[in-house]
Amino acid sequence: MQQPTTRAAGPPGAVRGWLDALAVVLAGLVAMAAVAALGLWLAGADSLPDGGFPAVLAATLALAVGGSVQLDGGAGGFAALDAGISAMPLSVSVAGAVAMAEVFLRQLRFRAVAGGGELLGRIARTAVVWLLALVLLAVVARHTFVVRLGGDLVQSLGGALGLTPEVGFHAEVPTTVGIGFAWLLLVLAAAFAVSRRAPLPSALVRYQLAVRPAAFALWMVLLGYLLIGAVAGVVTAIAHGNARQTMAVVLLALPNLVWLAFGVGLGAEWHGRLVGGLGLPVPKPLAEALRAPQGQQATIDLGTLAEHDARSWWLLPLAAVLLLAAAFLAARRSPRSVRLWQHAVRFALATAVTVLLVGLWTRVDADYGLSVLGVGLGQGGLGDLIGAVLGSSNPLASLGSGSLTLHPSLWTAVPLAAGWGLLTGVLGALLATRVQHRGEVTEEDPRGR
Repeated sequence: MQQPTTRAAGPPGAVRGWLDALAVVLAGLVAMAAVAALGLWLAGADSLPDGGFPAVLAATLALAVGGSVQLDGGAGGFAALDAGISAMPLSVSVAGAVAMAEVFLRQLRFRAVAGGGELLGRIARTAVVWLLALVLLAVVARHTFVVRLGGDLVQSLGGALGLTPEVGFHAEVPTTVGIGFAWLLLVLAAAFAVSRRAPLPSALVRYQLAVRPAAFALWMVLLGYLLIGAVAGVVTAIAHGNARQTMAVVLLALPNLVWLAFGVGLGAEWHGRLVGGLGLPVPKPLAEALRAPQGQQATIDLGTLAEHDARSWWLLPLAAVLLLAAAFLAARRSPRSVRLWQHAVRFALATAVTVLLVGLWTRVDADYGLSVLGVGLGQGGLGDLIGAVLGSSNPLASLGSGSLTLHPSLWTAVPLAAGWGLLTGVLGALLATRVQHRGEVTEEDPRGR
């Protein structure tokens, strides 16, 4: 008797592929939205007028993937606003990147080797869904607020003179979509570089031992800084009584601060300037060091930070110890057949790439100025206006002019990082010579158990 044939449960292959891509994108968006919404709420963005919270949330997600937000508005012919924000809230970025990488790799978990065509197909479908999501984000990230100039009398006079400012913001679609697409590719590339179990095409398998141990070790360094920063943030929130805003910084921009500290600890420099207020609390030495005289740029390095707080010198030994531990970890995860110089060069390259990415991610360009008949309206309002997008407390309470710029000196930071990686790579490999490497079989247990 002929046995009845059974069909595989589940949707067809093509539909399943698109559902997998949708799952990756939704995981990233949900993770980013959850972290950003909590951070914005703690920062006071829930009190934004005219139901602006969803638009601010969408703008924060657009910034988190590398987009930019333009602020515009004015008050008729009397006042005009010229503003823009380009800064990544990296806490939100990291949450989305980890979620997307985890879901994408979990879909491949039962494979030892993946075909190149299959991987490219998965990446292409994920990219298409992601681009549609970015366009939707850019459309939603748009809102306009009416700003009060003061009390009722002042507001009435302003209305009579045509001085009722309206401040709006919108995410720039080309920047958000273009850089957001590159952000996705970087996330997926980093996931395959870091994960030991991610399947690769057969042509790339031979390169995994040259990349993955060092990449994983440097990822552990970045996570270590996040853990230290989170503990410091909780302690600060408890000790100084500014818990709500401090935790908002942790949920929105913790990597921006601690990864900058990593680079500074290695001897790298950032250059920038702060005019006005920040709106959210940041380490006092950093805020003070950024306040350069008129027309000058401030230098952020170990020396300038230590001028405001001598404890900043501890960033140097912290970076050295964590890098050495990472080099040891990378050597231990590599076969013993890898030569010392090979391990040192690989770790140096990985460290240089890590610092390069940290520098690019921690760039900040936030500038605006509201002028009335060509005359600026004073200083100190930067935090208020950025707060409309990034959620500082009491947003849009006043208008002024201000700016925050922070750019890394990559020409010196990357070679310095490579030198640190070379030195710690050698020391880490030497330390790892006396321990068992991953995958080795001991004499006591020939089966490797």
